[in-house]
Amino acid sequence: MMRKVKPLNDFIFKKVFGEKGNEDILISFINAVLKRTNKEPIIEIEIIDNKHLTKEVINDKTGIIDVRARTAKGENVDIEVQLTDQGNMDKRTLFYWGKMYLENIKQGEDYTSLEKVITINILDFDYLKTESYQSSFHLWEDIEKDYMLTDMVEIHFLELPKFRRKKNKNYRDNAIERWLAFLEKDIPEATLKELMDLEPAIEKAERRIEYLSSDEETMNTYWERERSLHERANMINSAEERGDLKRAKVAIKNMLEKGMDKDIIAEILEVDMSLVEEVLSDIQ
Repeated sequence: MMRKVKPLNDFIFKKVFGEKGNEDILISFINAVLKRTNKEPIIEIEIIDNKHLTKEVINDKTGIIDVRARTAKGENVDIEVQLTDQGNMDKRTLFYWGKMYLENIKQGEDYTSLEKVITINILDFDYLKTESYQSSFHLWEDIEKDYMLTDMVEIHFLELPKFRRKKNKNYRDNAIERWLAFLEKDIPEATLKELMDLEPAIEKAERRIEYLSSDEETMNTYWERERSLHERANMINSAEERGDLKRAKVAIKNMLEKGMDKDIIAEILEVDMSLVEEVLSDIQ
């Protein structure tokens, strides 16, 4: 089945999971994520509309469109979709976790006003050196591994490539696998029907996607966001290519200065001879 929109486009993701009236969809997804840490299921949640989706936000290649919510217990939840590896994802998620944590306290209030922040990162690229597609992090003591300093920090990563490579997916018994399968743009119709039968919230989310796909204004905004995300990916790839080229030139220069033959350098580094000649010309 080919959908008209990508559920992982952050604009569409926010329209499905982060708009008032869709609390049951968001609760189902968050509970599926948090089940890994044996948390008590969330029953009630308030969606926080933290960012008005203006044309400037949609076209911002570096902007973040996230989903924010607050549970009845006062826990804050932030969900972010990242389609391309922009580097420093660990620092990035800690920065936004810290920003959201500090937003809890107002001037003149004491530290007891600070509330727990849970961040959920959905990544469409391999990032962590872990085997599982889902990872969760807290502040544990280094030696006495079962002692947690505080539960105020909770960070989750969902790595979609690892999930796609997983064999024998268990949609019936594993809620997070149901949701990650649902987030794929191209999904077999039989699989989608199975997911909707197993999870009422997924059926509602799919109906929401169908509605958004038929709305002209939404589709115009969707394509603008797709263009912006595509430009961001190209910008990152270009930066990586420039970095690779710079490293290659440094390696060529070092090898030339050691008296190595040009042909051997080109063969070892698997680069074009013209690049070796260019570096040699710069040296001379």
